[in-house]
Amino acid sequence: MTAFDFDAVVVGAGAVGLACGRALSKRGLVVLVLEKEGHIGQGVSSRNSEVIHGGLYYPTGSLKARFCVEGRRALYTYLDSRKIDYRKCGKLVVATNADEVASIEAIFERAVANGVEGLEHLTGEQARALEPALNAHAAILSPESGIFASHDYMLALQGEIEDAGGSVVVDTPFERAETLPGGGFTVTAGGEGGAVVTTRLLVTAPGLSSQDVAGRIEGFPADRIPRGHFGKGVYFRLTGKAPFERLIYPPPISGALGTHYRKDLGGQAVFGPDLEYVETEDYSVDPARAEGFATYIRRFWPGLPEGALTPDYAGIRPKLHGAGETQPDFQLDGAEVHGLPGLMALFGIESPGLTSSLAIGEAVADRLLGDAI
Repeated sequence: MTAFDFDAVVVGAGAVGLACGRALSKRGLVVLVLEKEGHIGQGVSSRNSEVIHGGLYYPTGSLKARFCVEGRRALYTYLDSRKIDYRKCGKLVVATNADEVASIEAIFERAVANGVEGLEHLTGEQARALEPALNAHAAILSPESGIFASHDYMLALQGEIEDAGGSVVVDTPFERAETLPGGGFTVTAGGEGGAVVTTRLLVTAPGLSSQDVAGRIEGFPADRIPRGHFGKGVYFRLTGKAPFERLIYPPPISGALGTHYRKDLGGQAVFGPDLEYVETEDYSVDPARAEGFATYIRRFWPGLPEGALTPDYAGIRPKLHGAGETQPDFQLDGAEVHGLPGLMALFGIESPGLTSSLAIGEAVADRLLGDAI
């Protein structure tokens, strides 16, 4: 029997890659996680809203719906066990006028079908009793939604992998992988920690680089690599006191959840993201976008003061759909898709990927080890 350097190699040390590494480590495997950046969680995982999603929006029966609900339940338990900061503040999905009521009603029905707990219909008056500054014709209350310290979470995942005898190495980009005759892979990594290692199992979860990484794996069919799109979203921070305690979401826009509000763990108000398709990883924030943000925000917060928004940061989501196209599901592609036993390739892990990460990790480990038996 072939002796491998590692039982599993995971490409990408964001929340999902680390959760996959942790799940494999829990099953007794020695895991190596490769990260091209100088620190863990520097890509998609560090440029988001840090929201714990309830699981309201996703098509019933989809991986997004299942993993979001399972992952959210597991995440709160995990955060409690590791004493990681979070706030289960709840979310209001708001219809700002009568025309939007049907949209939020559809969200309510889908959320119930997805198994989301504790949902409530609210009249505009009831919503304003909770959040007096809110403009609401009607609303849905999701009490299970919240925010958390995502980087502390990722550090905890890294610690579990390392405590189990594995390694998380940064500044070490994945270069290529070749299949071995008896099964498994030879993985070549560059950078300061560059090395050639062998592994029985391989997981690719590098976010925006998912298509590029798959193309560097020997034998991965090119027609099985889905086309990727960069969905950029920018955020603006409020100068002044945060107006709401809960997350505030208008009805979703095409291809995303829309520009929403959160009060972060530091007590400041942040709005975003919007959605713009771009060709490159450009994280600049154009101050001129503040005017459009303000117009959108005043639909649910008419009291937004003039000139109170300041540019904050931007994120890019690894989307599998372009402008005007239907938003697809997560892709966790095993040998049944690409024909390479021992490989799990993840594509399109955008929102609610952070909330779903523990559930995704468990699913990846179960499928890989089931395939390997």
